Amino acid sequence: MTDLTFDSMAQMVGQKIGTSDWHEITQEAVNEFASSTGDHQWIHVDVERAKKESPFGGPVAHGYLTLSLIAGLSLDLGIVPKGTAAALNYGLDKVRFLAPVPVGAKVRLHVSLMSFDKKDNGQYLMKAENTIEIEGSDKPALIAETLAILVPGPGA
Repeated sequence: MTDLTFDSMAQMVGQKIGTSDWHEITQEAVNEFASSTGDHQWIHVDVERAKKESPFGGPVAHGYLTLSLIAGLSLDLGIVPKGTAAALNYGLDKVRFLAPVPVGAKVRLHVSLMSFDKKDNGQYLMKAENTIEIEGSDKPALIAETLAILVPGPGA
């Protein structure tokens, strides 16, 4: 959805904003995340050992890698209203990792708007519920409540 405005967002509280396209979790992405964060736990990066010893039958994505996908997939959905000068990550209220994401799996994001409040400084605080679905799984990978500060630009 790309036609959101600051006015229309207030009317969408409690509604689904959208669902992203599917995104494949590759071993390359997992390895790059491990390299960036220093988390080289074998269950993520040692494919042969994970196939033999992991309770999941192979390597799985880092939970925080899956969590980090929310930002980009949300932007792909057009969650930021027209006329936004800046959208800033403000934090998380709640995160639950519910199921591991096997390397090679596809995930997608479902976003619902929980609140959209104008602050005294003219900025907005947006709270969204984000669910990352794993293709073919009954259980989502995670559910996270995200907070963002939106700064309207001129004429927004």
